[in-house]
Amino acid sequence: MRSEKTKSFKSDKYVVSHPVQPHHEGLRLDAFVQLFMPTLSREFIKGKIDKGEVEISGRRPPHKPSVKVHHGEQVTIVTHNSHVLEDERWHGEPLTLTEEPVVVYEDDLIIACHKPAFMTTHPAGRHLFYVATVHFGTIHGKTIHSIHRLDRETSGLLLLGKTPEAAQRIGRLFEEDKIRKCYFLIAHKGEGARPFPFTAKEAIGERPGAPRGMQQAFDEQSAEGRAAETTFELLLERDGYVLALAFPVSGRQHQIRVHAALHGYPLIGDKMDNGDPTVFMRFKDNEATPADHERMQIPRQALHALALQVPYPDPDELTLYRAPLGEDLVEWLEQRLGLTRAEVDALVENHLRRWHPSL
Repeated sequence: MRSEKTKSFKSDKYVVSHPVQPHHEGLRLDAFVQLFMPTLSREFIKGKIDKGEVEISGRRPPHKPSVKVHHGEQVTIVTHNSHVLEDERWHGEPLTLTEEPVVVYEDDLIIACHKPAFMTTHPAGRHLFYVATVHFGTIHGKTIHSIHRLDRETSGLLLLGKTPEAAQRIGRLFEEDKIRKCYFLIAHKGEGARPFPFTAKEAIGERPGAPRGMQQAFDEQSAEGRAAETTFELLLERDGYVLALAFPVSGRQHQIRVHAALHGYPLIGDKMDNGDPTVFMRFKDNEATPADHERMQIPRQALHALALQVPYPDPDELTLYRAPLGEDLVEWLEQRLGLTRAEVDALVENHLRRWHPSL
């Protein structure tokens, strides 16, 4: 009997098997499945079990959700590619998630791509098919490995490995702070906002009592959270909004969003770090109000991974990889601030020349 999780992807379904460990002994089947699919409701999981999409090794499905699992068994969960799980809604209507990642560089070892907003880096929770590693794995007919990750709503430059060794090699460069990162953001300018340029050094950690994954800032010297550092530079301020570049040194979860909001610049579209944590839960539960939509302005946070400087393929030279702004951000800039893509690109280019002098 296998003692480790196994999984397989096809274009029409995802199959994963989880071993029942000693500490799982006697758990209800629906409770066991929810351990590995925590973003799904218990009722949804019960429906999967009733349809025979959950199997216990050595027993004939369908099972009852209340049946107990035992150490040594394998529980196999099948999820079909219906897109129902991955729907993103705005004003009650599902958004169209058909945009594919665009390759900006590729060789035998890595892929540098422009990941669209709402695509996950690798399979997680209910997001199993609109996924960067799955997309390229289908194209290449083999497993593609995540090297780093971008938040699901964050668009921009993402590096993937074609082999485990390549992913580990480039991943170590991130861990050793040998890769430089540049993000573009659009934010509100709050009262008492800190003047640009500035560097935020507050630690980042889980927010006690908040929904899973929600982060907060702690004092730089605090024993709570993990050390983090982000430098912010202003591109443009207009009509109560700012366009800025963020240069994170560390890579903590939600680091840029938390640091920006803390210093008076909450990102537009940010459902977590906008001063009201209940907004996130209403969007998560498809109960967002018209006022919530008006407050967010766009369906996702206005954060874009603009560029990376990577000592690859030449380990002695930093190569610049870039991803242009997505059309949703360009459209907002045109409608709200009267800025064209060319004007925004020119602002960005001036700052990138200082950051990467070879431009």
